[in-house]
This record gives sequence, structure tokens and C-alpha cells, in this order.
Amino acid sequence: NEILGFLREDLRDLSISRSSFNWGIPVPDDERHVIYVWFDALMNYLTAAGFPDDMERFEKLWPADVHLIGKDILRFHAVYWPTFLFAADLPLPRKVFAHGWWTVEGEKMSKSVGNVVDPEVVVGEFGVDAFRYFLLREVPFGLDGDFSQSALKGRINSELANDLGNLLSRTVSMVKKYRQQIIPVPDCENQHYKEFAALNDEIRSEVARAIDNLAFHKMLAAAWRLVEKCNRFIDEQAPWALAKDESKAAELDQVLYCVLESLRLLSLYLNPIMPEKTAQMAVQLGQRSPAVQSGPEVFTWGRLETGVEVVKGESLFPRLD
Repeated sequence: NEILGFLREDLRDLSISRSSFNWGIPVPDDERHVIYVWFDALMNYLTAAGFPDDMERFEKLWPADVHLIGKDILRFHAVYWPTFLFAADLPLPRKVFAHGWWTVEGEKMSKSVGNVVDPEVVVGEFGVDAFRYFLLREVPFGLDGDFSQSALKGRINSELANDLGNLLSRTVSMVKKYRQQIIPVPDCENQHYKEFAALNDEIRSEVARAIDNLAFHKMLAAAWRLVEKCNRFIDEQAPWALAKDESKAAELDQVLYCVLESLRLLSLYLNPIMPEKTAQMAVQLGQRSPAVQSGPEVFTWGRLETGVEVVKGESLFPRLD
């Protein structure tokens, strides 16, 4: 809306030089002027990509998939920059995305007020993965958001510790207790198997669409459908009861497999946001690290390696007081 409103105004030519100060790139043949800082600064996108000295590199890297910027410099990137590129007969970036600002307890961060949040301090206390998860889950990416430690702790305890961490812990414990730590082989024709496979197809599409739109809160919400499904599934199927009846051994195998495979997929979906914790998940599941897996096929249901041992590890996200 801001940019559209600006474009509806009586637009004027933009001067690309300044004479009111002397720091900057001098204008050739006119020492009184220097190049306007936003004209030369924006050109760094091109030179960093190789223009004009390494055109092979430039053609590989340009146009940019996305410019991620603060909302206070949107006009420079959404009006001036395309104008410069059109004038140079160069392609435009595919997307310009302006993110919002964070306030603290409803107030703008200010050194004089003393409410500036030091991210290194937060990371030191809560961990980088949990902090990153909170920032991308709490507020739609692009909008302004309000930060508070109580909200951060609430997300960690309810979603990361209770929902995800406890799901991993109790599942690995059940495999260790009921199947001598060995991941069982599933029945691919089983109804539960097919239901989880269909759900994963939906989630995979939602996650991909959300990432393309930089809607990370939607990406995480989609992944959490799988977390919630698994927790309900365990409560409904009661594997601890199935384990008491030898005639239900195949059912128990199916329940354990479906949850383990869901956790494998969650380690992939969440890896860009929580790389350290998802690597720990993979270790406990006896699977390869998400960091060394690539290609769309890894997100396909049913690729969990069976016959390997799970490893009971430390709590993924200890609860906070």
C-alpha cells in the first residue's frame, strides 16, 4: 500500500548525485558532486554477483530470488532499484520482501529506555534453535511483533518441550522397551500407514508453498499438524496396552513405525529453523543427519531406515521454570 500510494503521486526525476556533503564516490568531471548513496549502494547487488567482470557468475546468480529488507528501506528497493535495472536493461529480482520490527512489551526498543534485547544473551539462555523457532512462529514474517520472555518460555514449554520433545522421548523409550531398540518393519498396506502417508503429502505441499511465500509461521503450523497427529495417535492406540498382548505385535509395530517415520520427516521440515535440534533428533532415530539429505524424495513417506537401533538421548528441550 505504501509503494502503490507513492506511485500514484506526481513522480519526479531522481537526482543520483549530491553536493551537500563531500563523502562518497565522486561524479566524473564534477568534483562538487558525489554519487547518491542509494544509487551506488544498490549496485552492490550486481557487483557481488559478478557484474561486470565475471558474467558467467553473474548469469548464474542474477536475478536474485529474493531481496530481504527492512520495511524502512522498501521504497529504495521497490521503486528506485527497479528503475535503475530497467535503465540498465537488466532483469529485476524475483521478489522483494520487507520484514517488520520487533517491540518489547509493547514499546519500541531504545537504549535510553534500556529495553533493547541482546540476541546473544537470549541465545545464551534459551538456545539459538528455540529462539529462532519463536521468532518465526510467534508473528507472521513481515509484520511487526512484540517480544517478551514469558511468550518465549511459553512456546518452548508448550510446543518444543511438551509437544515435540516429549513425543520424541516417549517414542524412543517405547521402541527401546518393546522392540529392543530396533525400528520395526511396517505393513505398507496398513490403514494407519496410508493415512499418515496422505497427511504427509498434504503437509509437504503446505510447507513448500509457505516457504516460497516466506510465510514461516504457516510452514511451522503445517509441520505441527504432524506433531499433533502423532500425539493423538499414541493416546488413541495406547502402544503400552498393545505390548501386553502378543497377538497385537503387528499393530504395535505399525504404531511405532508411523510415529518414528513422522519424527524423521519432522527433523527434515524443521531443519532449516532448528538445525542443531533436528540433528539430535536424527541421532536418536538412528537416521542420517538432515544436513546431508537433499532432494524432494527425502520428504516422501516410508523412507525411514528400519532394522536400525534408536538411541535414547538427553531431553531435546528441557522444560523451563
